[in-house]
Amino acid sequence: MGFLLFNLYLLVICTICLVLSIVTLVVCYPFDRRRHAVHELSRLLVRLFFAVPTRWTRRIEGLEKIDRSKSYVIVLNHNSMLDIPALYFVPLDFRWVSKREVWKIPFFGQMLYLHGDILIDRRRGAQAMAQLMEEGGKWLGRGVSVAIFPEGTRSADGTIRRFKSGAFQLAREAGVELLPVVLDGTRTIVRPGSFLWNWRNRLTLRILDPVPVEEVRSTDPHELSERTRERMIAALAESKN
Repeated sequence: MGFLLFNLYLLVICTICLVLSIVTLVVCYPFDRRRHAVHELSRLLVRLFFAVPTRWTRRIEGLEKIDRSKSYVIVLNHNSMLDIPALYFVPLDFRWVSKREVWKIPFFGQMLYLHGDILIDRRRGAQAMAQLMEEGGKWLGRGVSVAIFPEGTRSADGTIRRFKSGAFQLAREAGVELLPVVLDGTRTIVRPGSFLWNWRNRLTLRILDPVPVEEVRSTDPHELSERTRERMIAALAESKN
């Protein structure tokens, strides 16, 4: 019964948030080209999602490392679709880089479109990279951060896979800092092998020290991706202790 009630609750709040986001975008767009109001509605939706299951716990670490006056290229490990809502606990206005297929997922896809997120076709590598540089650079130039899963796909076992270099090239070209974020607990919000919620789940979101612009500019993107991955692997191991 609890499973059905919670799913009904999610359906209602997602529908309301989607409708409000459409109205907000239409009404506010002339003076809110950054779509900040739509982003804030998504942050509210995430809080409503995590607030109801009373035994869900969360730990957010490193918020003091964020300068809200800056834009970043945010890189985070990818375990499940629930990584996307989890990042909204970070108090930054950001746009996702996501595969185009996500558009087909109810609510997720439509919200990404309303946000102005960057939807790329991963099958066309050169075109996807050019789109990332162009659209990502535009958002960063407006003072909005860009969030990317550098692994490119979800990890099957929770380990952090090898990184692609696109996020690091974008940070270098745009002249912005990298902000590594490590997530743990999104894989277990839904019980493995089922569609049932795990009512005793714990989510940990750990914000690491930003990589300074000077280091981003002076380091080869492939080398920088390996350095960042090693830091994130170490932070994930600490989070599990």
